[in-house]
Amino acid sequence: MKNLKVIAFTHKHVELKDLGNLVICNEELDYRLISLKNSLDIPEIFYIGTCNRVEFVFYGAHELTDEFVAEFMHKMNFCVPAERLQCFLGQVTKYSGMDALQHLFRMSCSLDSLVVGEKEILSQVRRAYDRCREAGFTGDFLRLMMDQLVKTAKEVYTYTNIARNPISVVSLAYRKLREVKLLENPRILIVGSGETNQNLAKYLKKHKYNNFVIFNRTVANASALVEELNAEVYPLSELKNYKKGFDVMITCTGAPEAIIDNELYTSLLNGETDRKVIVDLAIPNDIDADVIAKNPIHYIEVSSLQAIAEHNIQERYDELVHAERIINENIKEFLPIIKQRRVEVAMRNVPEKIKEIRSTACNEVFAQDLNKLDPQAREVLEKVINYMEKKYIKVPMVMAKEILVKSSEAEQN
Repeated sequence: MKNLKVIAFTHKHVELKDLGNLVICNEELDYRLISLKNSLDIPEIFYIGTCNRVEFVFYGAHELTDEFVAEFMHKMNFCVPAERLQCFLGQVTKYSGMDALQHLFRMSCSLDSLVVGEKEILSQVRRAYDRCREAGFTGDFLRLMMDQLVKTAKEVYTYTNIARNPISVVSLAYRKLREVKLLENPRILIVGSGETNQNLAKYLKKHKYNNFVIFNRTVANASALVEELNAEVYPLSELKNYKKGFDVMITCTGAPEAIIDNELYTSLLNGETDRKVIVDLAIPNDIDADVIAKNPIHYIEVSSLQAIAEHNIQERYDELVHAERIINENIKEFLPIIKQRRVEVAMRNVPEKIKEIRSTACNEVFAQDLNKLDPQAREVLEKVINYMEKKYIKVPMVMAKEILVKSSEAEQN
């Protein structure tokens, strides 16, 4: 286990905007890792690159000294100035042996993520491993580790509540919106085209909503959202002239005060009297309090969503102790697996060696004696030798596994 190593750059120590300098594109990954493996004699390695972490996981008898990490990073040939690379070296986190194993299990179970309980990290780790496995960069140890790691993460996500409640305002807003009984294809009026509304649009598109009109202060700046939703778009100044009505209004602008007062809201209704749904994700709110007081509205606003999000975050942190217990149990289960595999690998040549000994004994050492035996005696001797050969192959394996089980039990007690 001591040969397992991790060199990590994460959101905990590196600015997210700087992590992009360490991300390796797929087109260059094979070449860089082949060069690294050969020059530093690393038997097994894989690379993980996400929006909030870049990590190198490898198996080899290397000490993670400052000098080794510096050489490692230099040979990865990152396109950053020398002084910037030196800065990264001051932000690295190094793990070896059991600390590395614990870190990888926690990471894959999303206990160390920017958003605790975010399931996507497991998929990212699996894709990263599979990419390097297919390229021939990994081996027996990392294969066994990944099997146990995936098993552990699935147990954590299944038997704890660490990932069950959404904690982003956007996901909560969409969940609330889906709870409202909407028409089959509601008219959705979107005010503002910033990141929040863009993120919400992904949920809307996923569930096949397709009747959108967008109003934005600058039409050109709404191009990404317009393309995402295949929507009509108008300048915000034209909102007062819009007469096609709506069923759902989603608004999030950076205005310093409410932009939709009761007069404008009445104009947008264009005579309709049914209950409308408003999702107001702006801070401060885009909808004037007078609108809410005087009209039948199902109102979803950011402050109430934030309160739910904070509660859900606390619930996830409360689940950490249960997740840690599952991780520790799986690590205890994993250690005998590795020991057993080492024995299997070490004894892989035992059958061939025994066959060689038999051949030497029969064809060289005792050849003359065997030739003097009658056919019946030779047949009996052949049966005895075959029986002993099988036992000499099987018994050492069984004994080694029994010793491993006993030593593992002793370690746990």
